[in-house]
Amino acid sequence: MQDNHQAQTPAESGLIHAYLLDGQGGGRYMDWSGVEQWEPSQGALWLHFDYSQAPVRHWLEQQGDLDPLVAEALLTEETRPRTLPLGEGLLIALRGVNLNPQSQPEDMVSIRLWVDEHRIISTRKRRLLSVGDLLQSLEAGRGPHGTDDLLVSLTDLLVWRMSDTVEGFENTIDELEDRLLGTDTRGLRTELAQLRKQTITLRRYLAPQREALSRLLVEKVDWFDEGCRIRLREVSDRLQRHIEDIDAVRERAAVTQEELLSRNSEQLNSRMYVLSVVAAIFLPLGFLTGLLGINVGGIPGSDNPNAFLLFTGILVVAVVLQILVFRWRKWL
Repeated sequence: MQDNHQAQTPAESGLIHAYLLDGQGGGRYMDWSGVEQWEPSQGALWLHFDYSQAPVRHWLEQQGDLDPLVAEALLTEETRPRTLPLGEGLLIALRGVNLNPQSQPEDMVSIRLWVDEHRIISTRKRRLLSVGDLLQSLEAGRGPHGTDDLLVSLTDLLVWRMSDTVEGFENTIDELEDRLLGTDTRGLRTELAQLRKQTITLRRYLAPQREALSRLLVEKVDWFDEGCRIRLREVSDRLQRHIEDIDAVRERAAVTQEELLSRNSEQLNSRMYVLSVVAAIFLPLGFLTGLLGINVGGIPGSDNPNAFLLFTGILVVAVVLQILVFRWRKWL
């Protein structure tokens, strides 16, 4: 099921879907007139909005029967994962990895929720695949039975969707470590820096999300079933494992980057060492040849036809003596 819905009235233009749960794992879609006539006795209602549409702001602030603080939170542009109890309901902000085309996973998509016993209102700007997964399970009759079950199911899908991204990070660092052991390390430093940036950004959002789930576990609301709490605890544990895996990838990337820098430094030092030895050997030779090459009178051997061979032999002896001295000083 695609996360979209065609509006029928101006007030409905920001409504992505309205779904009435039947309490048996299924339900049915409702149009706007059905939403206006909905009563809690009919079943739990899930309203999903695109908060960037102007009619949504009007409905949430004027017609949604919501506390002004809740309406403002559902419409805010920037939000961090959190759980806030208000009366008999819960105001929750969560994030999921961005799996939309042409997007980076660490550019996470936020979803804001107001949940009470009979109604759940969610808002987003960018599409979340987890919402589509949840709708598919409802259409198949295997979905949540109530608002508490729907909240846990959505949270579970958000965390489950992170698994492929985290596994992708682990595969990437495995490949980069293998490349470090090889000879071709071109571009490796840039790729390691990019991987570290992605993991740092992703963890920055997942850490408060873990705190939001922990807060949700301890909140005492009558309509939140104990079975849902047990499932939510499993979701929280899985999220904690994802965070630990991301930390491990980030640390491995840092170690690999340090090893790459150390290897490059060793290679540079080795080259500088060779150049230093060559320079040390040829420095006295250059001094002698330069001294005898000056264009003044009195140069020794200028009239001797064997002077060049004799001078060449002296240079060879000088080189041999330098090499022996270097080996004695353990510079070679």
